[in-house]
Amino acid sequence: MNYSSTRTPPTVSALPNFFIVGAPKAGTTSLYYYLGQHPDVYMSPVKEPNYFAEEIRLSNIGAQWQDWAQRENASLQRYLLGPMREKKFGGIVSNWSDYLKLFQNVNGEKAIGEASVCYLWSRTAARNIASTTPNAKIIMVLRNPIDRAFSQYKQAVANGLIRNSFREQIRKSLNNESDQFELLNPFLEFGLYYEHVKRYTERFSAENLRIYLYEEYKQAPAGTLTDIFRFLTVDPQFSPDATEKHLQTSLPRSTWVSFMLKKYGVWSRVKNAIPGNLIPVVRKLAFKRRQTLELDSVDRVQLSNYYREDVSRLSDLIKRDLHAWLE
Repeated sequence: MNYSSTRTPPTVSALPNFFIVGAPKAGTTSLYYYLGQHPDVYMSPVKEPNYFAEEIRLSNIGAQWQDWAQRENASLQRYLLGPMREKKFGGIVSNWSDYLKLFQNVNGEKAIGEASVCYLWSRTAARNIASTTPNAKIIMVLRNPIDRAFSQYKQAVANGLIRNSFREQIRKSLNNESDQFELLNPFLEFGLYYEHVKRYTERFSAENLRIYLYEEYKQAPAGTLTDIFRFLTVDPQFSPDATEKHLQTSLPRSTWVSFMLKKYGVWSRVKNAIPGNLIPVVRKLAFKRRQTLELDSVDRVQLSNYYREDVSRLSDLIKRDLHAWLE
């Protein structure tokens, strides 16, 4: 395999030729930043543009979070009008011309990618990606669905988005009938991987699909990155800087105050109004030292039973024994 870094001239309308499709809370944010360091890899400056997931649109955001979503969308539109040199986390890119802007700075990189973790869960994304870029390469990272759900819950607590216990959040998810997209809806559904993965195996060839397990990626990230670089046909010997950690969580001193700051956009205005060197001080006042919430054994057993059949079917589909997830 030739891994020469010689670049071809950029095209007028570059499109991604690979996608990190999920799962949420399975190390994809770190993967996005690591891949983006490679000189022959271009990553969309917006992580999570969500374009190919038709379910994720402003009109489908729950009423409680509409004001927040509209502010985020206004911020995204301003960003798209600029040079887009700095990374932006999250957005709902819903029209084609805006999506193409994400790749206007491609400069001959061999591998052009984006990362939207809801693409794995989405019922429409695999079909839409395949119809637009049928030869695209697909990367997914699957995590123990119980640990994945608990990690999503902890992130929501750390961000001041909820005050429920994990058990209460499980109950709400099991009884939820809404199709509207909210910050913890979907929740347990993100870990029902069998149908999600099957949509991609039916539309993309085996040679264009890589499925990694989070537990193995976390244990040996360098080996996983080397394999991904080979998969993308770029130099596999490149070693990204992996010292910076992404999406590390700290518990807020007051979940109610944190919730209100997030919901009404106060925190973002505070960050814009104070000098950068004071932001760590403000964070220290707002957050406790990093703590670890523990998953109760009763909740683990309940979710083991909830996911058991799906894990068994997924094991057969990808030819991996995944039953250790349920222990």
